Amino acid sequence: MKKQLLIFAMILLPLVVSAHDIVVQNADGVTIYYNYINDGTELEVTYRGSNYKYQGNVAIPEEVTYMNRTRKVTSIGDEAFYNCKGLTSVTIPNSVTSIGFGAFCYCSGLASVTIPNSVTSIGNHAFRECSGLTSVTIPNSVTSIGEGAFYGCSGLTSITIPNSVTSIGNSAFELCSGLTSVTIPNSVTSIGGWAFYYCYGLTSVTIPNSVTSIGEWAFYNCSGLTSVTIPNSVTSIGDDAFRNCKGLTSVTIGSGVTSIGNRAFDGVDIPTIISLIENPFAITGKTSDYRTFSQNTFNNATLYVPKGTIDKYKATDGWKDFVFIEGITNRIANIPANAVLIQSEGGSIKVQGVDEGTQVNVYGINGTQAGSAISQSGAATINTNLQPGSIAIVKIGQKSVKVAIK
Repeated sequence: MKKQLLIFAMILLPLVVSAHDIVVQNADGVTIYYNYINDGTELEVTYRGSNYKYQGNVAIPEEVTYMNRTRKVTSIGDEAFYNCKGLTSVTIPNSVTSIGFGAFCYCSGLASVTIPNSVTSIGNHAFRECSGLTSVTIPNSVTSIGEGAFYGCSGLTSITIPNSVTSIGNSAFELCSGLTSVTIPNSVTSIGGWAFYYCYGLTSVTIPNSVTSIGEWAFYNCSGLTSVTIPNSVTSIGDDAFRNCKGLTSVTIGSGVTSIGNRAFDGVDIPTIISLIENPFAITGKTSDYRTFSQNTFNNATLYVPKGTIDKYKATDGWKDFVFIEGITNRIANIPANAVLIQSEGGSIKVQGVDEGTQVNVYGINGTQAGSAISQSGAATINTNLQPGSIAIVKIGQKSVKVAIK
C-alpha cells in the first residue's frame, strides 16, 4: 500500500553513526572520512556525523595514501553525504563501483553529479530529494536503478537511462515533477510501482517491447501525458497505474495484456481506447468504485477492438460496459474483392495486395489527411505523422478501414 511505503521511506534517518576508520585531507583542502572495506584492501567514503557536513565542491580521489599504504576508493557508503545541504557538486572517480543506500539523500544544494562508467549499482534512495539536480546521465555500466533512487528530485528535467538497465525500482522517479520526457530502453523488463508517481510534467513516455509489467500507481497523476501505448510484451498493468492522468486522449493496450488492475485508468475521461487483446478478460465495470476506466470513458469513449472480436467484448464483464465499440484491423482487409495486407510501424503504413495505380489515402480519426500514395507493383507506403496509439483511417479506392498505429 502506498501509505505504508511512504511511512517506511520517511523513517529514513542516519543509520550510520559518525564512526570512521581514517580521515584524509585532499590536496584541495577538503577533508574526507573513510572506512576500510574488503578486508582492509579498499576504502569507502563514509558519513561525517550530524555536526560536520560536507560542503561546496567535493572531488573524491581515486586512491588514498595513509601511513604509506595506498588503497583505491571503490564505494560511496550508505548515507555518506546524508543531509549535506551545502554540498553543490561531487566528482566521483572511475574506481567507484557502487553508490550506497541514501548516499546523497536530502542534498538539496547538489546541482551536478557525474556518475562514472565504473558504477554498476545505484542504491535505494541514493539521490532522494536532491531537488537542485537538473540532469543526470546514468552510465552504461548500471544495471538497476534502486527504489526511490531519485525520489523527489523535482529539479530534474531530463534523465538518460542506458540500455544496461533492466529494472526501474519502486518510486525511482516519484515526485520528479520537472521531468518532461523519459525514454525507457529496450533492456528494461519491469517498471516498478510508483516509479513515475506524480510526475505531472511528463508529456511523453516510450514503453519498449521488453517491458512485461507496469507496477501499481506507476504513472499516477502524470497529468501531462496525452497518449500511452502499452506494447504487446506487457502482460500486467497494476492497480491505479495511469489513474488521474487527466491529459490522456488515447490509450492503446497491447495484445499480450492478461490483467488490468483496479482503477488503472480511472480519474480521467479518455475519448479513444484501443485494445489489441484478441480474447478479452474481465475488468472492473463502471458501477464499481474500483472501476478500471472512468464512468465517462465507459459511456462516451470509442473502444476499438480487433476485427471479429466485438461480440466477445460485448459478452465480457467490464468491457461490455462500453457503449461504443468498433472493430479495427491490423492485418487483413477485404478491399473490395482482394485480400489486402495493411501494416503499421513507427507511424508508417504499408498496404500490399492492391491493384496497380490505386490511390491510397490515410486520415486521422478527426478526418485530417495524414498522407497519400499511389500503389506501385501492388504496394503503397504512406509515411504519416500519426502517433503510436492513435487510429488511422486507410482509404483504398472507395473502401475505408480503421487501423491502429503502432
